[in-house]
Amino acid sequence: VTVAFTGGEAASPAHVHKLQRLRPGIRVVNGYGPAESMGFTTTHTIEPGDEPHTLVPVGAPLVNKAAYVLDPHLNLCAPGVTGELYLAGEGLAHGYLGRSDLTATRFVPNPFATDGGRLYRTGDLAHFDRHGRLHYDGRADDQIKIRGFRVEPGETEAALLTHRAVTQAVVTVHHEQLAAYVV
Repeated sequence: VTVAFTGGEAASPAHVHKLQRLRPGIRVVNGYGPAESMGFTTTHTIEPGDEPHTLVPVGAPLVNKAAYVLDPHLNLCAPGVTGELYLAGEGLAHGYLGRSDLTATRFVPNPFATDGGRLYRTGDLAHFDRHGRLHYDGRADDQIKIRGFRVEPGETEAALLTHRAVTQAVVTVHHEQLAAYVV
Protein backbone atom coordinates (compact mmCIF):
# COMPACT_ATOMS: atom_id res chain seq x y z
CA VAL A 1 0.00 0.00 0.00
CA THR A 2 1.35 3.42 -0.95
CA VAL A 3 0.95 6.06 1.76
CA ALA A 4 1.17 9.82 1.24
CA PHE A 5 1.50 12.10 4.27
CA THR A 6 0.40 15.71 4.34
CA GLY A 7 1.62 17.99 7.08
CA GLY A 8 0.74 21.36 8.44
CA GLU A 9 -2.42 22.85 9.80
CA ALA A 10 -5.04 22.12 7.18
CA ALA A 11 -4.75 19.82 4.19
CA SER A 12 -6.39 21.05 1.01
CA PRO A 13 -9.45 18.86 0.37
CA ALA A 14 -9.18 19.56 -3.39
CA HIS A 15 -5.52 18.47 -3.54
CA VAL A 16 -6.19 15.33 -1.51
CA HIS A 17 -9.17 14.44 -3.73
CA LYS A 18 -7.10 14.96 -6.88
CA LEU A 19 -4.31 12.72 -5.54
CA GLN A 20 -6.82 10.01 -4.62
CA ARG A 21 -8.34 10.16 -8.13
CA LEU A 22 -4.92 10.06 -9.84
CA ARG A 23 -3.63 7.22 -7.62
CA PRO A 24 -6.53 4.90 -6.76
CA GLY A 25 -5.80 2.90 -3.63
CA ILE A 26 -3.31 5.40 -2.21
CA ARG A 27 -3.68 5.95 1.52
CA VAL A 28 -3.54 9.66 2.44
CA VAL A 29 -2.77 10.59 6.04
CA ASN A 30 -2.99 14.18 7.30
CA GLY A 31 -0.61 14.94 10.16
CA TYR A 32 -0.25 17.83 12.57
CA GLY A 33 2.57 18.71 14.89
CA PRO A 34 4.86 21.68 15.33
CA ALA A 35 8.62 21.25 15.70
CA GLU A 36 8.24 21.62 19.47
CA SER A 37 6.47 18.24 19.59
CA MET A 38 8.99 16.37 17.39
CA GLY A 39 7.03 15.65 14.25
CA PHE A 40 3.43 14.57 14.07
CA THR A 41 1.36 14.64 17.24
CA THR A 42 -1.95 13.82 15.55
CA THR A 43 -2.91 12.02 12.34
CA HIS A 44 -6.06 11.38 10.34
CA THR A 45 -6.48 8.93 7.45
CA ILE A 46 -8.51 10.58 4.69
CA GLU A 47 -10.99 8.21 3.13
CA PRO A 48 -11.51 8.56 -0.64
CA GLY A 49 -14.86 9.85 -1.86
CA ASP A 50 -16.71 10.92 -4.99
CA GLU A 51 -16.32 14.60 -4.04
CA PRO A 52 -13.63 16.45 -2.09
CA HIS A 53 -14.21 16.47 1.65
CA THR A 54 -15.50 19.77 3.00
CA LEU A 55 -12.93 19.74 5.81
CA VAL A 56 -9.97 17.52 6.57
CA PRO A 57 -9.39 16.92 10.29
CA VAL A 58 -5.86 16.95 11.69
CA GLY A 59 -6.86 13.79 13.49
CA ALA A 60 -6.38 12.14 16.84
CA PRO A 61 -3.26 11.99 19.02
CA LEU A 62 -0.69 9.27 18.40
CA VAL A 63 0.34 6.79 21.09
CA ASN A 64 2.23 8.49 23.96
CA LYS A 65 1.14 11.95 22.78
CA ALA A 66 -1.80 14.10 23.86
CA ALA A 67 -3.71 17.07 22.50
CA TYR A 68 -5.93 19.29 24.62
CA VAL A 69 -8.28 22.04 23.49
CA LEU A 70 -8.45 24.48 26.38
CA ASP A 71 -10.20 27.71 27.25
CA PRO A 72 -8.24 30.74 28.59
CA HIS A 73 -8.43 29.26 32.13
CA LEU A 74 -6.90 25.92 31.00
CA ASN A 75 -10.25 24.12 31.26
CA LEU A 76 -11.12 21.49 28.65
CA CYS A 77 -13.44 22.70 25.90
CA ALA A 78 -16.44 20.56 25.02
CA PRO A 79 -16.53 18.88 21.59
CA GLY A 80 -17.39 21.45 18.93
CA VAL A 81 -16.09 24.37 21.02
CA THR A 82 -12.99 26.15 19.73
CA GLY A 83 -10.14 26.80 22.13
CA GLU A 84 -6.36 26.96 22.10
CA LEU A 85 -4.52 23.75 21.29
CA TYR A 86 -1.98 22.43 23.80
CA LEU A 87 0.22 19.37 23.24
CA ALA A 88 1.94 16.94 25.61
CA GLY A 89 3.69 13.60 25.63
CA GLU A 90 6.74 11.90 24.23
CA GLY A 91 9.02 14.05 22.11
CA LEU A 92 7.93 17.38 23.57
CA ALA A 93 10.83 19.85 23.52
CA HIS A 94 12.34 21.08 26.79
CA GLY A 95 12.06 24.69 25.66
CA TYR A 96 13.88 27.26 23.54
CA LEU A 97 17.66 27.52 23.80
CA GLY A 98 18.63 30.82 25.39
CA ARG A 99 15.00 31.99 25.57
CA SER A 100 13.80 31.27 29.10
CA ASP A 101 11.17 34.01 28.73
CA LEU A 102 9.60 32.38 25.67
CA THR A 103 9.96 28.92 27.20
CA ALA A 104 8.02 30.06 30.27
CA THR A 105 5.10 31.35 28.19
CA ARG A 106 4.91 28.41 25.77
CA PHE A 107 5.74 25.42 28.00
CA VAL A 108 3.35 25.46 30.95
CA PRO A 109 2.63 22.98 33.78
CA ASN A 110 0.24 20.24 32.70
CA PRO A 111 -2.82 20.30 34.99
CA PHE A 112 -3.84 16.85 33.69
CA ALA A 113 -0.55 15.08 34.58
CA THR A 114 0.51 13.78 37.97
CA ASP A 115 4.18 13.44 36.98
CA GLY A 116 4.99 17.15 36.70
CA GLY A 117 4.69 17.08 32.92
CA ARG A 118 4.30 20.13 30.74
CA LEU A 119 1.99 21.31 27.98
CA TYR A 120 3.15 23.13 24.88
CA ARG A 121 0.94 26.08 24.03
CA THR A 122 0.79 25.97 20.21
CA GLY A 123 -0.96 29.28 19.53
CA ASP A 124 -3.30 27.37 17.23
CA LEU A 125 -7.07 27.34 17.63
CA ALA A 126 -8.82 23.99 17.28
CA HIS A 127 -11.81 21.92 18.31
CA PHE A 128 -12.61 18.25 18.69
CA ASP A 129 -15.64 16.96 16.83
CA ARG A 130 -18.07 14.48 18.39
CA HIS A 131 -16.00 11.58 16.98
CA GLY A 132 -12.83 12.71 18.78
CA ARG A 133 -11.14 14.14 15.67
CA LEU A 134 -9.22 17.37 16.01
CA HIS A 135 -9.93 20.22 13.55
CA TYR A 136 -7.64 23.20 12.97
CA ASP A 137 -9.47 26.56 13.23
CA GLY A 138 -6.68 29.12 12.76
CA ARG A 139 -4.31 31.06 15.00
CA ALA A 140 -4.88 32.52 18.46
CA ASP A 141 -2.32 35.25 17.81
CA ASP A 142 -1.22 37.42 14.89
CA GLN A 143 1.25 34.88 13.51
CA ILE A 144 0.75 34.13 9.82
CA LYS A 145 2.09 31.49 7.51
CA ILE A 146 3.46 32.27 4.05
CA ARG A 147 4.60 29.37 1.85
CA GLY A 148 5.23 27.23 4.93
CA PHE A 149 7.12 29.88 6.91
CA ARG A 150 5.72 31.33 10.13
CA VAL A 151 5.93 35.12 10.25
CA GLU A 152 5.29 37.41 13.21
CA PRO A 153 3.79 40.57 11.65
CA GLY A 154 4.64 42.60 14.76
CA GLU A 155 8.35 41.86 14.35
CA THR A 156 8.27 42.93 10.70
CA GLU A 157 6.31 46.07 11.61
CA ALA A 158 8.88 46.92 14.29
CA ALA A 159 11.71 46.53 11.76
CA LEU A 160 9.93 48.83 9.31
CA LEU A 161 9.40 51.45 12.01
CA THR A 162 13.17 51.70 12.55
CA HIS A 163 13.42 53.56 9.24
CA ARG A 164 13.36 57.31 9.93
CA ALA A 165 10.85 57.97 7.13
CA VAL A 166 8.25 55.46 8.42
CA THR A 167 5.77 56.61 11.08
CA GLN A 168 3.22 53.76 10.89
CA ALA A 169 3.38 50.20 9.57
CA VAL A 170 0.96 47.29 9.20
CA VAL A 171 1.92 43.84 7.89
CA THR A 172 -0.67 41.38 6.62
CA VAL A 173 -1.33 38.78 3.92
CA HIS A 174 -2.55 39.90 0.51
CA HIS A 175 -3.15 37.32 -2.24
CA GLU A 176 -1.08 34.72 -0.36
CA GLN A 177 1.92 37.08 -0.12
CA LEU A 178 3.30 39.11 2.75
CA ALA A 179 2.29 42.76 2.35
CA ALA A 180 3.43 45.83 4.29
CA TYR A 181 1.59 49.13 4.35
CA VAL A 182 3.55 52.12 5.61
CA VAL A 183 2.99 55.82 6.28
